[in-house]
Amino acid sequence: MHRNEFGDLAAFIAVAEERSFTRAAARIGTSQSALSYTVRRLEERLNIRLLTRTTRNIGLTEAGAKLLATLKPAFDDIRHSLASLDELRDKP
Repeated sequence: MHRNEFGDLAAFIAVAEERSFTRAAARIGTSQSALSYTVRRLEERLNIRLLTRTTRNIGLTEAGAKLLATLKPAFDDIRHSLASLDELRDKP
């Protein structure tokens, strides 16, 4: 897996949780168009649609829901592991 693929997966999680490209883009500090391109690139690479898009709503497809259910706990574990390293920073 390439380094930028982790970023693409994190972008997908943000959009899936926010159900909005605009809110997800603000959350992760990027533009809506860049985020939309990133998710579209991920869908093309996986060759499956992850999100349903309308002019007002973003929803998860069955594949998107399955991927989110797998990725979210894994990314949460990584975040918690990194946060736990802060405790060691002050120890010799």
